[in-house]
Amino acid sequence: MKITVMLNGKKIEEEISPDMLLIDFVRGHGCFSVKRGCETSNCGLCTVFMDDMPVLSCSVLAARASGRRVETLEGLQEEAEEFGSFIADQGAEQCGFCNPGMIMNAIALFRENPDPSDEEIKEYLAGNLCRCSGYEGQLRGIREFLEYRRSKRTGGAI
Repeated sequence: MKITVMLNGKKIEEEISPDMLLIDFVRGHGCFSVKRGCETSNCGLCTVFMDDMPVLSCSVLAARASGRRVETLEGLQEEAEEFGSFIADQGAEQCGFCNPGMIMNAIALFRENPDPSDEEIKEYLAGNLCRCSGYEGQLRGIREFLEYRRSKRTGGAI
């Protein structure tokens, strides 16, 4: 079957098998930030945005993305870079394996809720498996990033 997908701003038309997963499609186009982790839709490592909504690409058929916009971390570098440094400053990227999915979900959080509570932050982190850090570093990094953004908006110092 032939699909047309706007992947990270680039239109791709391709013949695929009907059972191809979206994770395989995006990785086949060089988007290696999208990773296989659990194969059960529980770890968040395969998170992509489809029409601005986070989805687990390991549980979505590529055919479902036809006619839609798909973004991976490769397509969100500018938005991700600023936030990623706050995660790194907290030592929350020990092995780095979970970072792409974690950053994708944090970006979704920031877009949906620019001033989340700790509980709302934890809800967004809940779908991401991190075996190294116990999530406290990510939580601190998100809090510091949000404070940084608030101070930028108000013109104050951190």
